[in-house]
Amino acid sequence: GGANAVEAALKLARKVTGKESVINFTNAFHGMTLGALSVTGNSMKRGAAGIPLVHATPMPYDQYFDGAMPDFMYFEKLLEDSGSGLNEPAAVIVEGVQGEGGINAARLEWLKGLDGLCKRHGILLILDDVQMGCGRTGPFFSFEDAGISPDIVCLSKSIGGYGLPMALTLIKPELDVWEPGEHNGTFRGISPAFVTATEALRVYWSDDELEKSTKAKGERIASTFKDLVETYPEANLVAKGRGLARGLEFGSGELAGAVCKAAFERGLLMETSGPDGEVMKLLPPLTLTDEELSEGLAIITESVAAVLK
Repeated sequence: GGANAVEAALKLARKVTGKESVINFTNAFHGMTLGALSVTGNSMKRGAAGIPLVHATPMPYDQYFDGAMPDFMYFEKLLEDSGSGLNEPAAVIVEGVQGEGGINAARLEWLKGLDGLCKRHGILLILDDVQMGCGRTGPFFSFEDAGISPDIVCLSKSIGGYGLPMALTLIKPELDVWEPGEHNGTFRGISPAFVTATEALRVYWSDDELEKSTKAKGERIASTFKDLVETYPEANLVAKGRGLARGLEFGSGELAGAVCKAAFERGLLMETSGPDGEVMKLLPPLTLTDEELSEGLAIITESVAAVLK
């Protein structure tokens, strides 16, 4: 699973650099195993660890201060100040779009700025694309449009092509310092997943049709969400996301949950995300038809109306 791809990335970054500390971001989610959990933001999930989660320092994700502070001002100041107390980091780990954290889509210029900061300070950049890779935002990788080249990329979920478990940790060749068997386990390499993953890559990534379709369908969702925001100004709704990773933020988790319940009663399964479950989260199959999308958006519109009216 994805958490293991993250564990491999963290272990390798520490082995390559000889440093222990990792920088993560507010509202990040990287997995439930102890290493991945140490770089995860959610306090409820972190609380289940049972031991201190150490060697990770959170920094503000894009727009955490709603634009009130310049990008990376705090982070870079700590790196450059010998009195800051920040341990020199082995790596930074980041999601191009935070899924569990509330469908927070980092601006492309923010990702580019982070890449530049890491290069200036000799820090490895780990891009966790477990949930947002494999075309979820349009391009195969969520960071492609930013024009950056992370040192390590984590993939899982959709990479199996057919729901079969698979996880990949992609690394630059010069970082391949593993000893044989240094990161292994009982269930490494499920053969049918290699077959389905290869076929999915052949079918869906031999041209740019899926990418174009994902972007177009994502814009349809964005348009519907924009209409909902304008229809209910008193609710202070916020439309979020990129590609076919979309969210509608409500004033409370109770409201978002009520909308998801109303949608379920109408035949549409959704979940919530965000620190308080305040975001209605939409992650449809990339292969859904235009008709299915229309039906789903109609149900969402009805469900929001049923709750807010």
